[in-house]
Amino acid sequence: MKAGARALGVAESYRAETSQFAGAVVRASRVADGFVFSTATVGGSDATETVCAMVDRLDREDIRYLLVAGLAPAWFNVLDLRRIHDHTDLPVVSVTFESSPGLEGAIREAFDDPDVVQDRLATYRAQPERRPVSVNDETVYVRSVGIDDSATSDVVRAFTPEGGRPEPLRVARLAARGLAEME
Repeated sequence: MKAGARALGVAESYRAETSQFAGAVVRASRVADGFVFSTATVGGSDATETVCAMVDRLDREDIRYLLVAGLAPAWFNVLDLRRIHDHTDLPVVSVTFESSPGLEGAIREAFDDPDVVQDRLATYRAQPERRPVSVNDETVYVRSVGIDDSATSDVVRAFTPEGGRPEPLRVARLAARGLAEME
């Protein structure tokens, strides 16, 4: 991958009712060259729209990939990766950092309203399957839309110079945490 290739990483950090979303544009060479910020409702259903609006506000044609930290930020505010891809026309890669049995049980336990549970489960079940990717002697778990499995692995590895967290997500996470601490 060329050193100048850019990815937008989106991560979040929350306190109370609002989740701070941060987006970091990072080159494969590890240079950050743009940021965008927004909020989503903790326990809400607006995370997909938040990510789409962040990409729109950046209005940058040089971003080649969109990486998101996880699939259910802001306390099960489940992202719809296909809707994000359709809206942005970018390959979308969700990256998680731990093995898990999935979110169905946790979603059922987190919400009392059966309609809310069913809506979130429907969105969750519509996402691509998660698969492991080995990166620098660590394992991350990815789901992707608009990019094949082999290219997804290449992108994750190219943007992860050390450890197991892709640089765009690492930088975005730091920025989101900084914002959340200001609340």
